[in-house]
Amino acid sequence: MKYVLHWIVFFVGLMIFSLGITMTINVQHLGIHPWDVLNVALYDKVGLSIGSWAIIISGLLIVISWILDKRYIKIGTFFNAVLIGVFVDVYMWLDFLPKATNTWTDVVVILIGIIVMGVGGGIYNAAGVGSGPRDGFMLSISDKTGQSIGRIRIITESLVLVIGLLLGGPVFVVTFIFTFIQSPIFQWSYLKFGNMISKIDKNYLEKRAVS
Repeated sequence: MKYVLHWIVFFVGLMIFSLGITMTINVQHLGIHPWDVLNVALYDKVGLSIGSWAIIISGLLIVISWILDKRYIKIGTFFNAVLIGVFVDVYMWLDFLPKATNTWTDVVVILIGIIVMGVGGGIYNAAGVGSGPRDGFMLSISDKTGQSIGRIRIITESLVLVIGLLLGGPVFVVTFIFTFIQSPIFQWSYLKFGNMISKIDKNYLEKRAVS
């Protein structure tokens, strides 16, 4: 029962996170997250789908992390790598989310999308079944270089952003403030749901001990 809860929370978190990604991509002219800039740029230049590129890049990051430090690779990491891309493609195919109107409503949509991403990211990480491919990659690089996680994140996402920009990806104002908006929401969600899961786990163990 304990592990079932963790996996349910994990999958729900992935679905919410992917929903947020899709919302921001729909109004990409305002700018999107650096990793999504790269995914959209590759989609525009090469083809396939945005979700497919998310899966391919996640797979490459898992391989690198596996070589550098296997500790950060768990079964949840593989589900993360595949399902986020799948969910994004499904949401785009269903075509039910707001589209760009080039009016002030686009700002509202992208802000909601960022909030949804922050909440979803916090939820699936709180489940504790494995780091995401990007997180695992940056943690393994941090361990190998001795540099802080924050510095590695800034360097990595800056390089990804530059590559995406050179490929013609959608970079604008929101791209540069994305992390500052999303990070505190992610932290709140992660702590909130992490505490909730811990309490449920504790109650479950206490009931098992009594029985």
